[in-house]
Amino acid sequence: MQFKIILFLVFGCVLQACHEKMTEDEIAQIGVLPCRKPASFIKSIGMDPNRSAFSSSDKTHKGIVLVQMPSSSTDTILKSYQDPSWKSFGYMGSITTDEEGNVYSAPIPFVNTLDHSLQSIHSIYRIDSKTGKMNLYLELPKIDSIAGVVPFGVLGMYYDCHGKKLYIASVGGSTHEAENGHIYVIDILSKKIIDKIAHIDPMAIFVGGSTGEKKLYIGKARSSEIVSIKLTKSGSFDGEIQPELSLDGLGPRGMDKARRIRYDQYGNLVIHGLDFSFNLAAQSNKPETIYKFGYNKEEKKWIEMK
Repeated sequence: MQFKIILFLVFGCVLQACHEKMTEDEIAQIGVLPCRKPASFIKSIGMDPNRSAFSSSDKTHKGIVLVQMPSSSTDTILKSYQDPSWKSFGYMGSITTDEEGNVYSAPIPFVNTLDHSLQSIHSIYRIDSKTGKMNLYLELPKIDSIAGVVPFGVLGMYYDCHGKKLYIASVGGSTHEAENGHIYVIDILSKKIIDKIAHIDPMAIFVGGSTGEKKLYIGKARSSEIVSIKLTKSGSFDGEIQPELSLDGLGPRGMDKARRIRYDQYGNLVIHGLDFSFNLAAQSNKPETIYKFGYNKEEKKWIEMK
């Protein structure tokens, strides 16, 4: 009898895909509720954690820079700081932080590939919240250096506090004809890849729940399309990729790709779009357009907010 009960529970778990239950309120707060705190070392260097942010967009400095914004409109002083270890690995791209203030980033080529090889751009680095030092965090699978491979690797990163997972969007191994990129899901403690999607070229990634489902939003690098895939509570993929919206025909260029996707405080999608075509033109010098979309629950679709 006991064996039958155990067998029933096992089959029940399989049939239900062992889904982890989440409440509606819990899901609605994902991507909206503030969950990150500033790195603890910031105070020790005499900067204000509440006015400081990490940046990799200042291409006059290699690596990452900590920038403190002015305290008022009359304050014209922009204070900055860079630990020597932050520039040791060349130019850096996407930045994300966890709830403890640790900072994650990956190298990206800028104008040329002199600072980076195909192997180095698949390395993830972390600035420790306590020490302020940057070190190698993990290495993604090697990029296949076949002829015609694009010079890019990691284009997007996002840490989800809810599931405590790091999502990494890479186009490493893709050519101009073949879509060989991946989305990796990293367990933050074990540093192991726990899930992945292959044969997709992603750029922007973000985890949110304002539609009533926990989803990973994905801005494609080859089109203006934004798609999504459902996630379990702990952050693994749950289902197939589904369309969400497109930037095609919108904005001054009409062909933008999503470089960054986030929610605002109300759960609307805020998308930073720019022209991207896998070339080494300085991306930081390209104009960006910000798009905002609100979710219509009755029609179950995103509508652009003017």
